Amino acid sequence: MNPIDSLFRRLRSENRKAFVPFLPAGDPDAAFTAEALPAVAAAGASLIEVGFPFSDPIADGPVIQASYTRALGKGLKLADIFATVKQAASAPGWATPLAAMASYSLVWRKGPEAFLDAAIAAGVSGAVVPDLPVEEAEEFAKRCRDRDFKLILLVTPTTSPERAERVVEACSGFVYVVSVVGITGERATISEVLPSLIGRLRGLTDLPLCVGFGVSRPEQVRELGALADGVIVGSALVKKLETADRAKAMAGVVTAVRELAGALA
Repeated sequence: MNPIDSLFRRLRSENRKAFVPFLPAGDPDAAFTAEALPAVAAAGASLIEVGFPFSDPIADGPVIQASYTRALGKGLKLADIFATVKQAASAPGWATPLAAMASYSLVWRKGPEAFLDAAIAAGVSGAVVPDLPVEEAEEFAKRCRDRDFKLILLVTPTTSPERAERVVEACSGFVYVVSVVGITGERATISEVLPSLIGRLRGLTDLPLCVGFGVSRPEQVRELGALADGVIVGSALVKKLETADRAKAMAGVVTAVRELAGALA
């Protein structure tokens, strides 16, 4: 069974929710990422979403855009990301599922089958592909299903009910529920429309629903944990990487993950 499926099956049986931190690859460098992945796992991550830096922002706010720019500015390549992830995932005792956050441009450029080969060999269990329209997802979704690799697409507050139904049918692993209208980044409050959106999605799929975008504080994680099956936090963690002090950056990320994950305990 795919590790993402195993994770959510276990959490549901224990009546617990998943904490999913987002960690960009290659910022400040690949060696830092290789060290950070096990540290984040030990701090309480249920599943780790690994950002694959891309030059053209999709829904990324300024914090993640800047992180990607720093990584790409040092010459980070797709092969470097897979090698870094494999280094962490092949360590003895590793048990935390990994999902890529990757533009479909990266998948297409490498070739869908070659991308899946490399991802699976690196220990990646699925991919969030934010710019793959559901109308064009059928072929890649089938390739993923055939390889037991999870394809995670996004549903937003502005997604029509008809389109949301198509999105969840194409998804596997879990559905990424965008909590706000707009880009990634910290927000002061949770959208008022989110409970009704999650309610509608519950009527369309049995897949776990994980909420991301705009989540930064333990009280928000706790609030969303009461609604969804998992909570995704990105910008609030990536912001810790802005410092040039590597030890401070690592400590900041690990401390934040521990505090945020603790809100779901």
